[in-house]
Amino acid sequence: MHRVLVIGCSGSGKSTVARELARITGLPAVHLDQHYWRPDWTEPDKALWAAEIASLVAQPRWIMDGNYSATLAGRLSRADTVVFLDMPTTLCLWRVLCRTLRHIGRTRDDMAKGCLERFDWSFLKYVYNYQRDRRPQVLKALDGFTGTVVILRNPSAVAGYLTGMRRERLTAA
Repeated sequence: MHRVLVIGCSGSGKSTVARELARITGLPAVHLDQHYWRPDWTEPDKALWAAEIASLVAQPRWIMDGNYSATLAGRLSRADTVVFLDMPTTLCLWRVLCRTLRHIGRTRDDMAKGCLERFDWSFLKYVYNYQRDRRPQVLKALDGFTGTVVILRNPSAVAGYLTGMRRERLTAA
């Protein structure tokens, strides 16, 4: 386990899981939101973003969290492990709302500088429709993946997985 993708709907816990896996494994955490967004939620040029992704995945070791379906195939081609946080829509919506209220007007640690948290109806709509619109594409992409795939469907499964990873690392040490 040297190159790990943590994927899932916004609010599923990707950044939290990536940070914890980085702490457990010693691999560097790469939060794609920090690399994608420019100040004031400005999107990068597509060619620049593709080059940035190519540079990030070329590194020998990482735990990378983020969606960005347009670059998923390229990230999968370099990953050896995928952790898919396949959480219920209601949980993701609740977490996004809580996160927004907790950080409103400030930049989160896993976000690019200058991207102040704000209430965004279109983003909530994206989260609401993720299971219908994005999840099938993710599952199809994972069908062709030859590495390890871990699908976690609730917070208890996430906690169990992380506990198992901690035990595995302690046993190996």
